[in-house]
Amino acid sequence: MNLIIDQGNTQIKIGVFDKWQLVYSDSYDILDKSNLQKLSIEHNISKCIISSVIKSNSNPLLDILAEVQPGFISLSHNMPLPFSIDYKTPETLGKDRIAVVAGACFLHPGKDILIIDAGTAITYELLTKDGIYRGGNISPGLQMRYKALHNFTSQLPLLKLEKQEQLIGKSTNEAIQSGVQNGLLFEIKGYIRQLKKKYPEIVVLFTGGDADFFVKKLKKRIFVHPNLVLSGLNRILEYNDKIK
Repeated sequence: MNLIIDQGNTQIKIGVFDKWQLVYSDSYDILDKSNLQKLSIEHNISKCIISSVIKSNSNPLLDILAEVQPGFISLSHNMPLPFSIDYKTPETLGKDRIAVVAGACFLHPGKDILIIDAGTAITYELLTKDGIYRGGNISPGLQMRYKALHNFTSQLPLLKLEKQEQLIGKSTNEAIQSGVQNGLLFEIKGYIRQLKKKYPEIVVLFTGGDADFFVKKLKKRIFVHPNLVLSGLNRILEYNDKIK
């Protein structure tokens, strides 16, 4: 069994894979030694990978892993990956971005793929069918746009995602809802439309907390994979184990 750990700034997500199948997942505020030992014993863990936004020299979880799962690997842009990176500054690539690309190339091998991760920020990643990551874009996500309108103005209210069908708002709240939601929908549609001109058979793959909202609005043949980061990390773990 493989233990996959995705350590963010506020939460730690874990997945247990039986080869390629996700058999268990959970999230923690703190993942301590007792939690890890319990996971390792209950699921008979043999391999482990961690992706972390915390700097290595100030991350106690790495020391705990060294005790509980010696031989674990820590995701890095310069480790063996199941795709090539064509990016000017690979050292600045977010580890979640590397992971979703790895997950995408496993799910749709030999395809041109646009991966859209709709979370706090929305990221767009392009992987071409020759297995080369061509780069991507980063844009504010839904909640970040709502917060920006409130935080950087004196009178606009802080709103959250609600059903909004109108193109043009009839009140300030409707104007914000329509502006945020439709603005981001137009952005996504624009990327898909432009990339289809160059890659007519491109696969569009969504992940992230707001993925379902966009997929329902877009009404196109789009794939949704809620656990793409965990799946991608598992792909990288298996890839590195294979080439040992």
